[in-house]
Amino acid sequence: MLKTPGAKAGRGVAWVLLVVAVVVTAFPFYWMVRTSLTPSADLFSDAGSLWPHHPTLINFARVLGLTSAQRDRAAGGSGAHINFLWYTLNSIIYSGVIAIAQTFFCAMAGYAFARLRFPGRDALFGVFVAALMVPPIFTLLPNFALVKDLSLLNTFAGLVAPSVLMTPFAVFFLRQFFLSIPRDVEEAAILDGANRWSQFWRIVIPMSRGPLITIGLTTTVWAWKDFLWPLLVGRAENTRVLTVALGIFLQQSPNTQPDWTGLMAGSTLSVLPVLILLIFLGKRLVQSLNFTGIK
Repeated sequence: MLKTPGAKAGRGVAWVLLVVAVVVTAFPFYWMVRTSLTPSADLFSDAGSLWPHHPTLINFARVLGLTSAQRDRAAGGSGAHINFLWYTLNSIIYSGVIAIAQTFFCAMAGYAFARLRFPGRDALFGVFVAALMVPPIFTLLPNFALVKDLSLLNTFAGLVAPSVLMTPFAVFFLRQFFLSIPRDVEEAAILDGANRWSQFWRIVIPMSRGPLITIGLTTTVWAWKDFLWPLLVGRAENTRVLTVALGIFLQQSPNTQPDWTGLMAGSTLSVLPVLILLIFLGKRLVQSLNFTGIK
């Protein structure tokens, strides 16, 4: 079928808007990398350039503690550095536990709302949906008070406690997918003697890998970039995550001139683990977002 000039023009406008959206989205990340490669002395003189005139890796070496204190200060730093491997491990534990546990519990809750019949089911699900309208900042102080009363400050248990079980969006998302799974598959399993747990674990979960990966990845990214809650609960060295470590690194800079180049170098390094994860699993994520049901 031949495309009309109007259709071609519309397609061209769509591509232009898509390119603009990609540039606007990616430009902050590009500027972060560009600043991390800029010497501190050239930070303001090169402010109008898209690429530093004297690119260097000294900022990464300073942040990782691979330079002497004298060379660090000569390069514009304060002598502070980040124990990147240790804080990365803490971030992996924090985001990994939340992503795995939350995905599993949300899957069970979503399946219960989709398949089980019990008194007050619809009302309870309505409460979950209504919770989507509650800003997370409203629950910050009550959660902090509860974790403090339980003596869980500066522990991984306190860090993951508010998020380890489930979130309203994940429960709603997975429930909608479970409703699209034909009941005939589960009824056939019942005839073979499968109980409700076997139906969920051996049939429903394998058929729902796409949505589960979607929830797992989005939860991992959310937990990896979380700052305020880990700052309140996990400031100690043994539980400090990367985002909090970057904030402390900035506080150690002189008040008259913050170490922006060092901070951008640390931020670039902190993005790499999640970026690698998305590169390897991004195709699965895109495929899972295109599901239309079970054939």
